[in-house]
Amino acid sequence: MKPDLLLVRFGEMMLKGKNRSRFEKKVIRQLRDLLMPFPQVKLVTEYGRVYIDLADEPLEDVSRAVGKVFGIDSYSPVYTAPSDAAAIQELAAELMREIVTRPQTFKVEVRRVDKSFPHDTFEMNRLVGGAVLRACPQLSVDVRKPETTLRVELREGRALLFVQSFEGAGGYPLGTNGKGVLLLSGGIDSPVAGWQAMRRGLELEAVHFHSYPYTSERAKEKVIDLARKLSAYSGGSLKLHLVSFTEVQTSIYAEYKDNLLVTLLRRAMYRIAERIAEREKALALVTGESLGQVASQTLPSLNAIGRAVSLPVLQPLITTDKHDIIRMAEQIDTYNISILPYEDCCTLFLPPSPSTNPNLRVVEAIERKFPQLEEWINRTVEQAETIVVRADEEPARDSYF
Repeated sequence: MKPDLLLVRFGEMMLKGKNRSRFEKKVIRQLRDLLMPFPQVKLVTEYGRVYIDLADEPLEDVSRAVGKVFGIDSYSPVYTAPSDAAAIQELAAELMREIVTRPQTFKVEVRRVDKSFPHDTFEMNRLVGGAVLRACPQLSVDVRKPETTLRVELREGRALLFVQSFEGAGGYPLGTNGKGVLLLSGGIDSPVAGWQAMRRGLELEAVHFHSYPYTSERAKEKVIDLARKLSAYSGGSLKLHLVSFTEVQTSIYAEYKDNLLVTLLRRAMYRIAERIAEREKALALVTGESLGQVASQTLPSLNAIGRAVSLPVLQPLITTDKHDIIRMAEQIDTYNISILPYEDCCTLFLPPSPSTNPNLRVVEAIERKFPQLEEWINRTVEQAETIVVRADEEPARDSYF
């Protein structure tokens, strides 16, 4: 039994009084973008709600697209019947027969929007509930804590029936809280951090650092595929800046090989990302650090690295457990790409014992010994390659399994 509509419910943005209209328009615009592959689908706004008329489009594919739109709290498959009590009873019985497969409790909730409908709410609750009990004798009524609730909305010209509700992406509509630049590595954490930032209403561009020929083309393709996964949550496309970090990395390494090397390299990355962010009119950097996870993510290290830039550095995963990060990576379908064993420029030239407690004054003193550092950074920014990654493009690899 195929539903006729999807009912879309907005999330916490509805609490943003004066911004409500703007937020709704953002959600609807992103819905339209992601539903473009389904030409028969129509969006209908009605009484502060959004309905998606499915026509003959596949429910599963449309639902998958809806689940990637931030600002949507939940959505329900909706079945329609003529505005007639007998037709509503028949559809309700058929729907519950299909959905409920074991003995359980239920109740009916009728909402009478069309006040001209000949039966009042109490009477329709009784009529629909009776029809369901006759069709599904394994059910029993519990109006306080039912396991299943059949909702019926009586609207002008038709009735809407729905039982199931699926969780949406939640958060704020994309772009309603500004724009940031994500430092996207090939690991597990940074794609999840990007997803979390977008969920809070940030529009993102991504920066990836590679060190060809020390890192392979496969490593770059891996990151492009991670960006492609994220692009499905950003309206179908994501701008990715591919930065060759080879000159900066090898130049610093040629002069300094001791335990503060990681700190120096990360500070250089932040400076480069900040220059790109300012050029792209972004107001923050987004990174995947999780406190204490590695040497560069201790509090002293984060302090020493973050002081290299003036833009805010947002770290959505900073107190998140690794198991939870992996779970989120699996949820957004980036995990199997992230664990591919292609080298990352961050793993090159590592000292045997990276410092976990860098002194900022010492770090800055070492940097003053590199008079060409600004020149290296400027040249690296100028030579960065920018591509637009699209969700509907084929991945660089046929399979990750």
